[in-house]
Amino acid sequence: MRNSGSIYCDRQQVSGPDLSYNPGPVTNTIGNYRKVNKPKHKKTAPARIAVNKKARFDFAIEDTMQAGLALEGWEVKSLREGRAQITESYVHLRNGEAWLLGAHITPLSTASTHIRPDPTRTRKLLMHRHELDRLVGAVERKGYTVVPLNLHWSKGRVKLEVGLAKGKKMHDKRATKKERDWKREQGRILKSSNQ
Repeated sequence: MRNSGSIYCDRQQVSGPDLSYNPGPVTNTIGNYRKVNKPKHKKTAPARIAVNKKARFDFAIEDTMQAGLALEGWEVKSLREGRAQITESYVHLRNGEAWLLGAHITPLSTASTHIRPDPTRTRKLLMHRHELDRLVGAVERKGYTVVPLNLHWSKGRVKLEVGLAKGKKMHDKRATKKERDWKREQGRILKSSNQ
């Protein structure tokens, strides 16, 4: 039987709110105390693993895409430690497939002894057919280049961001450097004027 909301105090009936009525299930409560969910201190890998800064300086990036990588177990463990370098790497399109060449993933010292890790092996890029067709068409017909931009984690999987790019001329690189230096100088001027 549900309480009607009346409270007896000194033999007089006093009406008040019905404190015993629960309108619905309340989660994370124990009695009148709320259970606090403490975050578990779990070691997470950084979102960015490796960045190819040289690519943005040498190329004008027109479009970017994400591609998966076919990796071995020791490579994934090394990438969790951030031991990758893609500065000298490039993407090669062959037989309707994309391959990453020249990327260096340093094996961990604790790697298994029954495998021979090859740090610079050719790795297959996993992309949809329509994405590959678009890349092949741009490279063969329009003279674009496919360059790796960065390695990062996405939902627990390693992804490579590739860019469809055209090479910059020397004067374009100089203009980029001049613009970057000017922005840095502007920041210094603003910082000194605010003090």
